[in-house]
Amino acid sequence: MYFVYALKSKIRNYIYVGLTNNLERRFTEHNSGKNRTTKPYGSFDLIYSEEFDSRPEARIREKYLKSGIGKEFLRKLVHNDSP
Repeated sequence: MYFVYALKSKIRNYIYVGLTNNLERRFTEHNSGKNRTTKPYGSFDLIYSEEFDSRPEARIREKYLKSGIGKEFLRKLVHNDSP
């Protein structure tokens, strides 16, 4: 199984999209500062995840979520969850 996920920084206006085969481990790595890309953005909330049977399927979805329209979709998710 592969997961495509999106994280929102708790301290900055930043959304990170990634792909992994172990979502729990990866989330912990991001929040503990072990990822060079996300380290400057502090701790994160998991705002979105999807599960796929194959890495190629997950990669296609990851690329979409990293695109302009994909980021817009994620921002709307965050905005709709806010009070």
